[in-house]
Amino acid sequence: MEFFRARKAFNFMGWVKPVFAFSLVISLVAIYLIVTKGFVYGIDFAGGTVVQVKYEAPVRIDEIRKHLSTTPFASAGIQEFGSSSEIVLRLQNTTADVTKDTAAQVSDALSGTGKFEIRRVDMVGPKVGKELQTQGTIALLFSVIGILIYVAFRFEWRFAVASIIALVHDVLITAGMVSLFNVEFDLTVLAALLTILGFSINDTIVIFDRIRETIHDTKESGKYQMSVIINESVTNTLSRTILTITTVFFVVLTLFLFGGEIIHGFSFAMLIGVIFGAYSSIFVASPFLIWFGYDVAQAKAAQAEKRRQHAEKEKMRAQFEQGVV
Repeated sequence: MEFFRARKAFNFMGWVKPVFAFSLVISLVAIYLIVTKGFVYGIDFAGGTVVQVKYEAPVRIDEIRKHLSTTPFASAGIQEFGSSSEIVLRLQNTTADVTKDTAAQVSDALSGTGKFEIRRVDMVGPKVGKELQTQGTIALLFSVIGILIYVAFRFEWRFAVASIIALVHDVLITAGMVSLFNVEFDLTVLAALLTILGFSINDTIVIFDRIRETIHDTKESGKYQMSVIINESVTNTLSRTILTITTVFFVVLTLFLFGGEIIHGFSFAMLIGVIFGAYSSIFVASPFLIWFGYDVAQAKAAQAEKRRQHAEKEKMRAQFEQGVV
């Protein structure tokens, strides 16, 4: 499906300096937020106990908090979970004695607040939470390294480094927004960051592949400028980019609005990542090819040499099969 059939390429590279300045500023702000403010870690990473309680009728959180003020759960975090008749209690520390029935303790503490049932009790120790933090960081690093190797093998090192810079840009800004809006950082948010890596690199690879094809098809030496090649390639893939980002964005927006508390963090991170993933493929990854000194004439010469070597091999193979060699 083609939305844009422009007779000439849009001058995307003409906007690089102001747009890149915006990216630099927002990236620095994200780093500042992550370093100074940090994250609100969920039970997966911080450890603790989560108890989900379902009431038959709507309840008020302030009344629940007042009722718990005289119980061992006075410091528990309380929030609605999807509706006013369902709440979640978050305890900073797990029960010291694992043989104790946490559900029974919470039931006793909430007695007199209405008719309810305990739907879920999740318990994660602090040590396990730290291990999950470490494993999550390792998963992100290995994903980035794997992408670096793949892109370097498929294209060359300039493309690989440019794509990694764009990926770090996307993940950094998304993490900064998670910190800014106090979104609980748990395994679903980590899954969103890993998904953003895949989404962003996919769009970047499509543009890079079109850049390589455009270089191959370019015959006029006047069009050997890399900025001209990039503008033409991005314009040719613009319909695909808009279609992809629009469909993914509205799906994720639906999850964010109606998916409930469980996937709130995932959908929020994906909303940010989808937008910046498409943006960085054009205005972050592509310009770095110019700044890294990628030469179109040399690339065409290398392509011509590969075609010559391939033709030589085919000629020798044909001669061998005919018994000439």
